[in-house]
Amino acid sequence: FSCREQPIFSTRAHVFQIDPATKRNWIPASKHALTVSYFYDATRNVYRIISVGGTKAIINSTITPNMTFTKTSQKFGQWADSRANTVYGLGFASEQHLSQFAEKFQEVKEAARLAREKSQDKTELTNPALSITSHQVLPSPIISSNGPGEDKLFRSQSADVEITTEKERLKKMLSEGSVSEVQWEAEFFSLQDNNNKLVAALHEANANVDQWKKQLAAYQEETESLRQRVAELESQGAHDSSSENNKEELNQTLEELELLIKAKDEEIQMLKSQKCSRWEAEGEREETLQKLQELEARNAELERRLHLAEQTLAETLAEREKIQNEVTKVAEIMDVKIFELSEIRQGLAKLVES
Repeated sequence: FSCREQPIFSTRAHVFQIDPATKRNWIPASKHALTVSYFYDATRNVYRIISVGGTKAIINSTITPNMTFTKTSQKFGQWADSRANTVYGLGFASEQHLSQFAEKFQEVKEAARLAREKSQDKTELTNPALSITSHQVLPSPIISSNGPGEDKLFRSQSADVEITTEKERLKKMLSEGSVSEVQWEAEFFSLQDNNNKLVAALHEANANVDQWKKQLAAYQEETESLRQRVAELESQGAHDSSSENNKEELNQTLEELELLIKAKDEEIQMLKSQKCSRWEAEGEREETLQKLQELEARNAELERRLHLAEQTLAETLAEREKIQNEVTKVAEIMDVKIFELSEIRQGLAKLVES
């Protein structure tokens, strides 16, 4: 298309063309959705629908007043182009996109009609052949025009009979399953896109689960280290009655950590069973991240409490050593007093004997 043409509306859709051999089956123009645009040529006052796949023009359809865009399902519509000798079909992602395209088709068709009326003379306006339009659901590509530069179709009476017969035949074929085939093909491409998105989401969920497993293993190692440290503290303060409260607190903390690890294991199993769903995986990921943050805060609190317990135990051991030193000193003094008392008794005994 030339640079003098300007796009007036664009959308994305899966493009199909009618099979020229069977006149009822649809042939997909590409594996993915393409951009389909309305273009207006101000120089020639012409409207066209254009869609390009790579370097090839998939759709190049000039809109004329006798064209009709028909919705055959909630997401599929079609129109016949006698110049291109084919029927185009578009499968949209939603019913709203289809309605927008159909409304724009009607607007452009009306604009083309007004442009034609301005360019026609009185003879053309009174010619009965100009009132012939196409309203069939699947227009026949057999209808031919007089030439590439003319928009009107001049037919004889026998040609009209042949066209009417062709219309009835196409309507019958359409009622036998063409609409279902179109819907299935359009839904197939839509499901392919959704499947690709779900596969990507599944890979992301698997990566997140692996990362959570690594974090859990790190927390388990840290918990095991804390457990060993608690065991060391218990062995050091096994005979100290003043450290019983600290041991109970540390044991309770250890049990809480074990419960948290068990809950984390259950969450990992739940993530494994639900990772095939994108939205559930996203929700679980957010919840798990929040719980991981809570676990990190809890670990920090446990480390602080463990540090305080270590300080308390160290102070208790120091106090016990101080008491032991004082007891030793008192014992030494008592030994000296006993020795002195023994000497006094011996002196008294000698005096009594003399």
